[in-house]
Amino acid sequence: MLNTRAAAPRRPNAIQYLRYCYGRPLPPELRDWVRNDLAGPGATVRMIMRTAVPTTLILIPFWLLPTDFLTHMSMTFPIWFMAILFSHALNKVWRRHMLRMHGLDPELADARKRERDAHIHRSYIERFGPRPESADQRTDDI
Repeated sequence: MLNTRAAAPRRPNAIQYLRYCYGRPLPPELRDWVRNDLAGPGATVRMIMRTAVPTTLILIPFWLLPTDFLTHMSMTFPIWFMAILFSHALNKVWRRHMLRMHGLDPELADARKRERDAHIHRSYIERFGPRPESADQRTDDI
């Protein structure tokens, strides 16, 4: 009997995944997984969670100190909040870096946004005409 289901995409093992989360490249045969992880649905949330979980684990022991709730919050919340804030602020930069490191097009990080906003760009072109070739199209790229 033939197996009609498509083969499931390969996933990194636990060691590869942990190394990947901290900036190491995955083998080339996992490029499809990397593409989906960094540019697919939920990529931003996944990247923020990769910051929130370790930060939370590091800050948990502070809650074991014998003190009141307000002191616990004042010791841990600013650190946790800043980690999440920086994770969100540098999300696209990190995803572009990781895409580039895996030999993928860094523009994939914006693919979903371009699809979502395509109607806005079409409307602009209909009203004002196409942008001149001399205009910088990627002003947010560093």
